[in-house]
Amino acid sequence: MNSESNSFISEWKICFSNPKSNLIEKCLKLAQILEYPNLDITKEIEKIHDLGITLKNSIVESKNSTYKISLLNEFLFQTCGFHGDVDDYYNPKNNFLNYVVDKKIGIPITLSILYSELGKHIGMNLRIIGFPSHVIVEGGEELMLDPFNSGKQLSVNDLLEILNINYDEEVELIPEYLNEITAEQILIRILRNLKSSYKDSYSYNQSLKCNKMILAINPNSPEEIRDVGILEEKMQNYENAIEFLNKYLELVPNAEDVDFILELIKKIRERKTNHL
Repeated sequence: MNSESNSFISEWKICFSNPKSNLIEKCLKLAQILEYPNLDITKEIEKIHDLGITLKNSIVESKNSTYKISLLNEFLFQTCGFHGDVDDYYNPKNNFLNYVVDKKIGIPITLSILYSELGKHIGMNLRIIGFPSHVIVEGGEELMLDPFNSGKQLSVNDLLEILNINYDEEVELIPEYLNEITAEQILIRILRNLKSSYKDSYSYNQSLKCNKMILAINPNSPEEIRDVGILEEKMQNYENAIEFLNKYLELVPNAEDVDFILELIKKIRERKTNHL
């Protein structure tokens, strides 16, 4: 890993491991490292805070959570005009909170982060739920809300439909799908989105950067170790590729893709020999 890599990884580790740094700050730091080097994080935090204050000042005091949710939905999606990006869903920028706030558009995970953050300003503890393929928010008493679809209240049938749309085979709805996810899990999920988007657009260096940021949070993830090896191979960094692929096989010797990885290592060694 070169000095530039060490620099951004160190910067990232300091941020995500800082107990005084909240999820909003960590999301903005992620954006600064990957795409917006000149981003003023303090100014971006103030933008979100100002939205929250405007929301708070627009309502009368009420302890009724249903009422508060209806006002939050009206403020964010009607007054401010935020909405899910159905036209360019896989645009990597939809994973960056500053972009979402500026463009008033986003994907389930970033809109859920903003939604739950604004909820704090009106006394709501909105939990971010790591539902497969579509992050949602719990509004209390198992009330599931979808910020990607204007805060729509989700029924069991709605949740099953989301699963059926995103998975080829029929998937059973199990209680674990409705568990709250931690800040670390949210950051990893965003980074995996970005890793995939960058890879699909052949931005291997950016994809690798995301991969290493995930490993900074979860150093022993076999999947991420394997993917670093695959990306290093694509970038013709053969020594690094073999190191990470071998490490993957040590961690998961009976992995389903073991034959593919062994064949890839063989091809890399052949290429190295041919270049000598």
